[in-house]
Formats: sequence, C-alpha cells, structure tokens
Amino acid sequence: MTADPIAAHLSGLLGPGAVLTAPADQARYLSDWRDRHRGLARCVVMPKSTPEVAAVLQYCNEAGIAVFPQGGNTSVCGGSVPSEDGRGIVLSLERMNRVRDVNARNNSMVVEAGCVLATVQEAARFAGRYFPLSLGAEGSCQIGGNLATNAGGTSVVRYGNTRDLVLGLEAVLPDGRIWNGLRTLRKDNSGYDLKNLFIGSEGTLGVITAAALKLFPLAPTTLTALFALDDVEQAIALGEKLQKQFPGELVALEMMSRSELEIVLRHIPGSHCPLGEKGRWQLLVELSSSALLPALTEQLNTCVEGALAEGIVLDAVVASSEQQREKLWHLRHSVTEANKREGMGLTHDIAVPVYQIPAFIREAGAMLARDCPGVEVVIVGHIGDGNLHYIGMVSHEAWRGIENKPGYQLRLAHALYDIAIGMGGTFSAEHGIGSLHLAEMRQYKDPVELGLMQQLKQLLDPKGIMNPGRVLPAQS
Repeated sequence: MTADPIAAHLSGLLGPGAVLTAPADQARYLSDWRDRHRGLARCVVMPKSTPEVAAVLQYCNEAGIAVFPQGGNTSVCGGSVPSEDGRGIVLSLERMNRVRDVNARNNSMVVEAGCVLATVQEAARFAGRYFPLSLGAEGSCQIGGNLATNAGGTSVVRYGNTRDLVLGLEAVLPDGRIWNGLRTLRKDNSGYDLKNLFIGSEGTLGVITAAALKLFPLAPTTLTALFALDDVEQAIALGEKLQKQFPGELVALEMMSRSELEIVLRHIPGSHCPLGEKGRWQLLVELSSSALLPALTEQLNTCVEGALAEGIVLDAVVASSEQQREKLWHLRHSVTEANKREGMGLTHDIAVPVYQIPAFIREAGAMLARDCPGVEVVIVGHIGDGNLHYIGMVSHEAWRGIENKPGYQLRLAHALYDIAIGMGGTFSAEHGIGSLHLAEMRQYKDPVELGLMQQLKQLLDPKGIMNPGRVLPAQS
C-alpha cells in the first residue's frame, strides 16, 4: 500500500491497478513526447467510467488538489504535462476508450474521451461513414485531447476544426457534477452552446469524458496529388485554382518547404519524393468525391496540365493506387518526428489570412536572416486555412549555445508573432496555449476577452484545481 494518503484514497475510489505511484510506472505521463516539457505528480489516476471521473474530481476539489487531465499526451505546448511541484495528480483518460454508439442513419457516433483518433476513424469506416479529423499523431492521440485543444489537422479546408465536428459533449465539472450534453441533433437552439466552452479549453474548465461526433457519407473516390513549385505565390494561386475547380471536393492543401522535405527524406526510413529535387515548395492535395475515379482523375489531370502550361507548377504526380497515396501522406505526417531527429525546432503555430501567406514568409524570412543567422527556416502548413508551422531549425550542437542566451526564444517568437498579428493573424492556430504561450496571452489577447475567460474560469473552477498554469496567465 502506498504511503501517500491522497493516492491511497484515490485507489480506494477506483480499485486495484487504477492509481500509479511508482516512478517507473508514472514516467511516460510526466513528459511530453518530444521531451521538452516535464513535470511531477503524486500519482497517475486512470478511471474507467464517467462516475469514477466524477468521484476523483469531487474529492480533489474538496481537498484542493490540482488535477492535470491527459489524453494521448501528444501536446506540443505543455498542456498535458503536470507542473514541476509534484503536488497534483495526472488524470489519464486512456481506459475510457469505448465507442458507445455509431448511428449511420443519423450520421453520428458517440465515443469516450480515451478513444485513439485512428480507432474513431476506423469505427466510422466500418459503418460506411467518414470521420474527417486527421493529423500526424492519429495513431496515438486521443479524441478527448483533440477536443480539449480544438485540433485542426489536414482536412480543415473542407470540414473545419474539431469544434465543427462535434454535436454534443459529456463533461465532468471541477466539483464532480456530470453534465450530459450528448445530443446528436444538428439543430438545438435552446440556450447557450455549452459544449463550445469546453472545446479548446485544454482541461481548465472540467474534463470531457465523451463526445457525440458528426459523421459523413464515405465518398467512393479519393484522389491525391503532389505538386512541385518554385514560389509561394504560385502555391497560393494553385490552391485558389483547385478550390474553384473542385468546390466541395477539395479536402486538403498541405504545403511543405524544400528544407522540410529534405529533413523528412534524411530521417524517415522508406520516405521518397516522386518529384525528385524539383521545386522549392511541395503542395500535397487531396480530393474526395462521389464522382467515379476515371472522371475525377481526368478532371484533375486537365487541371494539372493547365497549371503546367501556365507555369504555375514545375511538375506533378497523381497517386494511382492507395499505396502511392499513403506514401505521399507519409511525407507530410512524418514531419514532426523527422524534425525531432534533426535538431531543435523553434516551432511557431501562426495563422494569417491565406492571401497574406507570401507576405508573411517574405517578412519573417528577412527578419530571421537579419537577426538570427544560422537558423534554418523550415515551413509546413495547411494553406487552405492560412495555418503555417513556421520553424527555426537549429542543430543539437548549436542549440546548446542558444540555451545560454536568456530570452532568445521569446524574442524570436514575438518578432514572428508581431508580423503575423500585424497582418490580421494569430500566434496560435491549432496547437493551443498550454503552458508555453502564457506570455503571448498577456501580450496579444484583448484585455476584455482575456478578462471574460478568467471570469468563466472563476465561475466553473473557483478553487483553480483544473490544469492550473495552463491557457490563462495568473491575474496580477
């Protein structure tokens, strides 16, 4: 039996095996997957039902114990890692992983928060339906974490962020009350839309335990192509051309710089670019349609030929099999893992209006060349929605020098954010705030807006037990 009375009490609530106290058992919950954010915890608690989550939160609220909810722990902003003081608990949702219902006639499904995203996608496919949220971590991230961060991913251009895919939620409030909002209606105009308080709140207002999600008909035809271009303006022009040519069918517009592609090719076994060394930019495009494959392929080929003739693109390849399609997507989805192996990526998750992307890249590049010599610019982004992951890549050796420069990262980040916000953009497009962007919340967020957020936090979590030190900066 553990000597910690809090862990002992929680073990009594949840039963054998549900509370981890040994350092070796806790280790994977105390650091993010890139090993950039680390913390400590009294214990890791793993409930297997919503009433058990409620019992844990009620006890922690009464005792004033900090609770750090955790899904797949794939956050890149420190949002899913406990604080360093070790006085709180990690609440892992991994054992709450049931698909409760799939209703093909209603194009909806109800899943628990611990379901891995790939499992949700597969359950939808098994019912002949499609759940469109897709991102590189889909084999390990959990839907509760996707909801808590309002994840974006590669299909936003057609289907929107996670927020747009949710019909209803079940959530446990900090005092242990359970809100059952698992409605699967498309229209319900009976009061405030409470679900959107929790989506994107990163576990600071309560714990999402289940969600009712939108499904879509499974389109018979999917077509994927990769384009090589020499200019960002051309990439934007091609995106506009494709959106006009394929209204309602364009799912993804993913752009990657040559510098990023080379990192993937260097570090990911089996990766291969079918366009060789052509182009300073690569644009990955995916269409989903009810049209038959030959007709859609012919239409896309005609568009490709037109873009080649107009000089918009240098070359292109259209996947002719599912295997080829998977290899093209493998290049895109391997970006984060490849960057981790390459060095220290100073990653910035900005968004600007789509037409401003070329101007941002020019201004940001000039600033880096002037102020940060030796930092390589690496870019990957969802250009259909204006979201760029703008990365200053630094070798492991050079990073040791940067670590000793106080404030270097923050000054670099704010120089980039100033450019983006000056163009009507944001410093956080899809990764969330976590503990990483508290300074930006103070500096860039409208004071009235920030004040309303803090009032909501005080109303729902007056003792401040839910994911403290995340999303909202401390009030002065």
